[in-house]
Formats: sequence, C-alpha cells, structure tokens
Amino acid sequence: MYEKVVLVTRATRLEGLVERFNSRGQAQFYLEHAGEDFSEYQREHDAYQRSLETLRRSLDTGLKLQALDRRFVPTYLFTEEDVVVALGQDGLVANTAKYAGSQPIVGVNPDPERIDGILLPFTPVQAGAALEGVLEGKARLRAVTLCEASLNDGQKLLAFNDLFIGARSHVSARYRIAFNGSSETQLSSGLIVSTGAGSTGWLSSLFNMAAGVAAFRGGGGFEPLRLDWEDPRLVFVVREPFRSRASSAGIAAGILEPDGTLELSSLMPSGGVIFSDGVEQDALAFDSGARARVRAAAQKARLVI
Repeated sequence: MYEKVVLVTRATRLEGLVERFNSRGQAQFYLEHAGEDFSEYQREHDAYQRSLETLRRSLDTGLKLQALDRRFVPTYLFTEEDVVVALGQDGLVANTAKYAGSQPIVGVNPDPERIDGILLPFTPVQAGAALEGVLEGKARLRAVTLCEASLNDGQKLLAFNDLFIGARSHVSARYRIAFNGSSETQLSSGLIVSTGAGSTGWLSSLFNMAAGVAAFRGGGGFEPLRLDWEDPRLVFVVREPFRSRASSAGIAAGILEPDGTLELSSLMPSGGVIFSDGVEQDALAFDSGARARVRAAAQKARLVI
C-alpha cells in the first residue's frame, strides 16, 4: 500500500545562474553584456514554478508529500510505500528510474512549449488522476528494460538510456572486449550500450554518422536500429575503433540477447570511466585491473502511461 508521494524536481537554468553568480541581478548583468536574452531564462523559470504550484495542488490526495531535488536522488532510499512523481525534463525521469527500484513513476511535463516530453505523458493538472490510478491499481504501466554494468569489485551502475565506457577526456580508450566467443584489444573513442528507450537517442546519432559515411563512399543508406522500451535486448556500438599493430576493430557493434553479456577489461592506467545516461557524475572508475560485465538488468523501470 502506498503511503507517500516522492516529488522529484530539478533546478531551472535561472537557478543555476543565480547559484553561479550569487544573485539574479548579477546573472542578468552577465548575460545581457554577453548579448544573451535574459528574459528567456526568466520565462522558462516562471513556467516551471507555475507548473510546480499546480502539481502540488493536483497531488493533494491525503498522502504525505516528500519533495526531492534531483541532486539527492542517487542517495535517497526509495521504499515500497513510495509513488514517484517527476516534474520533467525527460532526463529527470530517466535518471530517477535507475534509483526508484520497482516503484511506479509518473512523468509530468512542466513546459510543453519547450519540452518534447517523450517520458512525460501528463500535465500538472492530469497528474492527480494519474496518481489516483496508481493508488487504485488501475494505472497502465510500461516495464522498461534497464542496462547494468557490474565490476569485478562488486560495484554496479544502471542506465535507462545508455552506458558509455571509455576515457573521461577526448583521448583514446584502450581495453579488451569479449563478445559471442570472440575477443580483441581495441583502441577507440569508447563504446555505448543502449537500451530500447535509448535507441532513439545517442545510438541513433551513431547510426546516422555511419550511414552518412557509407553514403559518402557510395554505399547504400540504412535506417537507425530502434527497439521497443520493453525489448529485453541491448545494442552496443564501438565509436571510431582504430586498427593498428596493437588494436583491432573486428567487434564494432552487436546485439546483446536477453541472456547475453558484453565483457570488457580496462587497459587504461587512469582516466577510464563508465557513466550512465550522459551524466558524467553518475559513474564508475574503469582503470587498469577493472573488468566490467554489461547486460540487461533484472530490475525494470515502471513508468505510468
């Protein structure tokens, strides 16, 4: 039985500027002297605050309400008594889902004029009805496949959209990769492993790049590979693998079946990293001696639709 609503919010760009410059006036002075339109930051901030006020009223169902800034999501202990409500952008839902366990998540779009809201099907006004559906057991849910990287020291990292494995900076990553009975040493710009939810994001841009290069060389075009959110398979692509005497490029891409595993061993003395969903702070060190196993996670994200 649910007893609490956890409302996850994010700072607006204006709030980020105020934190950086210590006051709204200083932030406005800096932007306007740089030729930027400060009023757009203010309008975006005001829209988010109005949506937050409306959402709070909509969620007034008698349950306890716990407000949670996105910065504290990784350390917050979600329980089986929680219903999670995330007041967008899409990335807020993705990053919350990794830590919310099997708890249902209601994604709310605070600003449809500025945010596409693929993971945000509800307006602040509609969120109350969505919450009631969860409480009454009538809500429609999608069980979204997550990706998991586990290290030989026991650390784990989940991803809603994709994992990046490579070097922290713009230098080549060196590692050994094993997939479907084959293995080789690679030197590349790192690799990504994508879920179905992430297949329309970073993964699609890699397919677009490959198609463009193929067309440039006279080859035929092809469409990016897309998977459903619930698809238990994962897709990996190696970015810019380099062939040399010490490195190969035979394992450039592949599909991880539901019981499949991609194994990687770091050959980087320092600066190696595995990060999740484009958030570099949500990361594991991947330096020499570290071995990673990547596969579909047992945990699913449960999104209310």
